[in-house]
Amino acid sequence: MHDIKAIRADPEAFDAAMARRGEAPWPRALQIDRELASFRLKLEQLQGKRNEISRQVGQAKAAHDHDRDVALRTEMLAINSSIADEEALTKAGEMARDQELSSLPNLPAADVPNGLDESANVVVHTCGTPPTFDFAPKEHDALALRFGYDPDAAAAVAGARFAVLTGPLARLHRALGQFMLDANTAAGWTEVAPPVLVNRRAMFGTGQLPKFADDAFQTTDGRFLIPTAEVSLTNLIRGRTLDREALPLRMTALTPCFRQEAGSAGRDTRGLIRQHQFDKVELVSIVADADAAADEHERMTAQAESLLDALGLPFRRMLLCAGDMGFAARRTYDLEVWLPGQGQYREISSVSDCGDFQARRMDVDEPKGGRFKTRGIKGTSFVHTLNGSALAVGRTLVAVLENYQRADGSVAVPAVLLPYTGGITELTPA
Repeated sequence: MHDIKAIRADPEAFDAAMARRGEAPWPRALQIDRELASFRLKLEQLQGKRNEISRQVGQAKAAHDHDRDVALRTEMLAINSSIADEEALTKAGEMARDQELSSLPNLPAADVPNGLDESANVVVHTCGTPPTFDFAPKEHDALALRFGYDPDAAAAVAGARFAVLTGPLARLHRALGQFMLDANTAAGWTEVAPPVLVNRRAMFGTGQLPKFADDAFQTTDGRFLIPTAEVSLTNLIRGRTLDREALPLRMTALTPCFRQEAGSAGRDTRGLIRQHQFDKVELVSIVADADAAADEHERMTAQAESLLDALGLPFRRMLLCAGDMGFAARRTYDLEVWLPGQGQYREISSVSDCGDFQARRMDVDEPKGGRFKTRGIKGTSFVHTLNGSALAVGRTLVAVLENYQRADGSVAVPAVLLPYTGGITELTPA
């Protein structure tokens, strides 16, 4: 959520930043804000008049002037009615203004490149050399069918965009998640087992609502299945005022995630890349300010990269342009892993610095949510939040299958996973 005071101070700069994200100017929020100012002024005037009449009522009583007392009380009733009307207009105006503001994405950081789609993203660096094969490498779905991937069984149980994995393939999938969690906790993130059902406030706080309601799975009691553990983990600070000395907070979780994939019709309809249900290991960090957030963004991205390095998977880091970033992000790195079967890099992790955008949204209905205080200094400030996948388990499985495939149809298991696979060193066709 944006600070209306900052928009009032420089609306042209705000509109220019929104234009970088491909958003049209938004004068409606400022227009409502100006109307609110007139409502508040009228309300203050009416309240002042009521106070004056109340004083006069006291004088009339003291003078035993019954007629004047009655007249003043009649006038007081009319003023109270007008005050109630103005208060209702003010409340409605605040709700309308906040609704406008809640639909606006975060402002891009100054060093984020201009552009409206992935064609303007910038390669920061490339790591690892794509493997060469003396045969035509297969795509992951053709490989996985040999090892225990059963899309037909999944479709019979749940429909399209679900997967059933069995045997060694399921074990490899589990091994990847456990390896990622262990590596993240060893690097300083605290493991958390959070809820995968959350309320509407939690979804709003991290920016999934209202704009992306069509992408979410909602239960009959009004809760939501999480699209990412970012929602659960970030909202753990809601309602808390943190000591600066306690920051940064670093959390990691392995959870199932659920997405409708609205708008992705026809994209990645085969295989494991774009599913309604998938496992993902998430990183969330809570820091004090923009400088700390910039450092933490690099730390989190490096952590995700270290997992790809350990797995021996070639990848590249991309700095996303303003128009290609997620709704809550002010700066985002995507990590893209090389897939030999597809002959291209595909996203496997996205790490975002959200500034104080999410903390402000979490503060909408709770005065202390998403804030921190510094001992000895009066007042509180909003924390800055960051999140990233380290890594998406299903997409990492896809990358392992494609990069470690052999001419005889088998797939080698990366050495770093052997402690987690129960002696399985390769996948062989059934």
